[in-house]
Amino acid sequence: MNDLVLHHYPASPFAEKVRLMLGYKRLSWKSVFIPMVMPKPDVLALTGGYRKTPILQVGADIYCDTMLIAEVLDELAPAQPALSGPQPDLARCLAQWADSTLFWAAMSHSMQAAGMAQLFGKATPQAMQAFAEDRKAMSAGLSRPRPADGTSALRSYLLRLEQMLESSPFVLGQQPGVADFASYHPLWFNRTQTPAMAGVLQACPKVLAWMDRMAAIGHGQIERYSAEQAIDLARRSTPRSLQDEPFEDVHGIALGSRVSVAAEGFGPEPTEGQLLAATKGRYILGRSDERAGRVQVHFPRVGYALRALKD
Repeated sequence: MNDLVLHHYPASPFAEKVRLMLGYKRLSWKSVFIPMVMPKPDVLALTGGYRKTPILQVGADIYCDTMLIAEVLDELAPAQPALSGPQPDLARCLAQWADSTLFWAAMSHSMQAAGMAQLFGKATPQAMQAFAEDRKAMSAGLSRPRPADGTSALRSYLLRLEQMLESSPFVLGQQPGVADFASYHPLWFNRTQTPAMAGVLQACPKVLAWMDRMAAIGHGQIERYSAEQAIDLARRSTPRSLQDEPFEDVHGIALGSRVSVAAEGFGPEPTEGQLLAATKGRYILGRSDERAGRVQVHFPRVGYALRALKD
């Protein structure tokens, strides 16, 4: 097993999703804390543009987006798979719903005045303003529910989860899977980071019991690591071989072309590089950085736009 390096910060809900998957697989990993807001020079040295949290580093290969990270963890550690199960396609669809619709409803509910006071109780007004401006830039053009609408939707979604947990300990059966990890993390944020807004959970005792089961999974074996160590690891490592990756040409963009990849929704900052692979499920860009050296940055196809760049 290669060293796994997770770049994250403690209050990040999507990072909690990956931390739990690492714990579920009983993996050891290195923890690099990154800033909540820009600038993030150490992150950009590895990704070249993508700056959402978290990212997973395996040597000189950088993996963006938590669904892709779930795939990579299953490839590297097949025991206790996160993505397989009796209904894997349904699980992926539920996870996509949870990472988007459920997430934004929970965030709109949690980030009301009482929740913001708890999350930023010790922060300066300047820090709060920086956070607000940072998230505004990341969500430009993105439609999000207003607080009251978010609360209303969240209550309905919680009742749906309550019904799904009537006959099994986890969302789709006897073992946790990607639908559980994706559904859990926005509710974890509400319960642990903005507890003043967590009363909405009390109407759903089965959801609360399920959340306790999820929390009990833990985060695996963690070693603190610095950003400098992670960047040095990338510089000293050789990117994984892409020799056997099948080319799936949908865009009419040849391998070796200069391209950009950007999220289609939240966090649209592009990463530019050379298109090294375009498989059925992902894009892989090669890029060089004066600090990190030659790296490969991986993105899923779903939710990301590929564009050719002029030479």
